[in-house]
Amino acid sequence: MAHRYLLFNKPYDVLSQFSGERSLAPFIDVPDVYPVGRLDADSEGLLLLTSDGALQHRLSDPKFAHPRTYWAQVEGVPTAEALERLRRGVTVQDYVARPAQARMLEREPGFAERVPPVRFRKSIPTSWVELVLTEGRNRQVRRMTAAVGFPTLRLVRVAIGELRLGELGFGVWRDLDEGEVVDLCKATGYSKPRWRSGPSRTRG
Repeated sequence: MAHRYLLFNKPYDVLSQFSGERSLAPFIDVPDVYPVGRLDADSEGLLLLTSDGALQHRLSDPKFAHPRTYWAQVEGVPTAEALERLRRGVTVQDYVARPAQARMLEREPGFAERVPPVRFRKSIPTSWVELVLTEGRNRQVRRMTAAVGFPTLRLVRVAIGELRLGELGFGVWRDLDEGEVVDLCKATGYSKPRWRSGPSRTRG
């Protein structure tokens, strides 16, 4: 069986599922593909979908430590100490998160304004932090930044492994090319699958 591998730029307030209200269905009309992992409704950005269940398992299983990169707009300007705590592995509720790569972004990303817009406090500045995680616990980025004193206001996943968001617009999906599929499989030690492409890009 030939499989499909899609990248989708999930908008805010869309659920990582095909059933019910606020689902992926209005955006993606490809049959038999399912999200690899999930993004919360209030998170945006890169979502990988595939009909390849074996690869889906490998990418979702924490033991494979597959990196995911997030850009978080936080309240305040994180200190060097706060960033170092994130790099060491911060305590979140009843567990200690794995060490993350953490750095400040030098400039604000050029994302379109979120709908609805983020609510800011005029007296407190905001800044953007990049976090690279190798585990995907529930609301982990938000809980990690809150634990070091800088709550997340907006969260966008910009990469899954070597797959980058790039110029993919919000609400738009595309097929991975064959090279991207091969690289993704190599990263998880998965044998090359039967790969099949479709339309290059569709807007929801």
